[in-house]
Amino acid sequence: MKGAARVIKYPHITEKGTLSMDESNSLHFIVDSRAGKHEIRNEIEGLFNVTVISVRTMMTTNGTKKAIVTLSPEDSAEDIVTRLGVF
Repeated sequence: MKGAARVIKYPHITEKGTLSMDESNSLHFIVDSRAGKHEIRNEIEGLFNVTVISVRTMMTTNGTKKAIVTLSPEDSAEDIVTRLGVF
């Protein structure tokens, strides 16, 4: 996405997302609908200085795009949400 200010719009915090954070060290974000997986990976790694293992994307029922980002075992998803001020 050339010229776009941000790929990541905001963290998507739900009960299911919190469980996945604890169980699989992953985070859920609402992202720009035109963003690709590589762009999402690059922005997460750049913003939070972490290593991303995988990015899965899906369209939600209300038409937004959600990305599930799995971090390496060396990085903590809980630290990221704490830095974001979510918890």
